[in-house]
Amino acid sequence: MSDDVWKRQEIESPCIKLCVIHPETRLCTGCARSIDEITRWSKMSAPERAEVMAELPSRSAAPKGRRGGRAARSGRR
Repeated sequence: MSDDVWKRQEIESPCIKLCVIHPETRLCTGCARSIDEITRWSKMSAPERAEVMAELPSRSAAPKGRRGGRAARSGRR
């Protein structure tokens, strides 16, 4: 029996199974897609997926700076 039925000619998902939505950017910290893009992925056309994939390298899912730590909690900054 062949698995040809399950082979699809579409863009693979950028998901790396590290699914956490950053509270500030609202992007997944694993793949940098928005919640809407993740939800719609399987229904998107190939050109739509290609467009999202092309944008992903330029996205920053999480801000680069530190969020605070001890100094923020003590009121010092």
